[in-house]
Amino acid sequence: MFDAFLIPEKTVVRDKGDGSAIDVSSAAGKVLLLTLNITDIIEQQSLDVSIWGSADGTAWGEKPLLSFPQKFYRGEHPLLLDLSKHPDVKFLRAQWRVERWGRHAEGPRFELQLSAKEVPQAVLAEVRAG
Repeated sequence: MFDAFLIPEKTVVRDKGDGSAIDVSSAAGKVLLLTLNITDIIEQQSLDVSIWGSADGTAWGEKPLLSFPQKFYRGEHPLLLDLSKHPDVKFLRAQWRVERWGRHAEGPRFELQLSAKEVPQAVLAEVRAG
């Protein structure tokens, strides 16, 4: 069962950036539960997180595989990524952008993590059965 962090626990984000390339070849054709967990923030800021795929770990394409809706608050935010729809993807990485508005001396700051866990086939079968 695949289980990894695309953004490690307690990562502090102040600027736009990219996570490390994570090898997901062992999860080819599987469904991954991506969970963005924002554990600390400051006021009047936004966070955009997208997931990018690559066949070789160097070329990341023109568009993300998926994006989380824009976030403003603490919380846990799940999304499913079906790798069977992206058979060429062997690597994933997260990309983030942060913004802060208003009159503040300090810039944006988020503490977060992003995990990726394979969804067991039995769970998928249950969900699909309804």
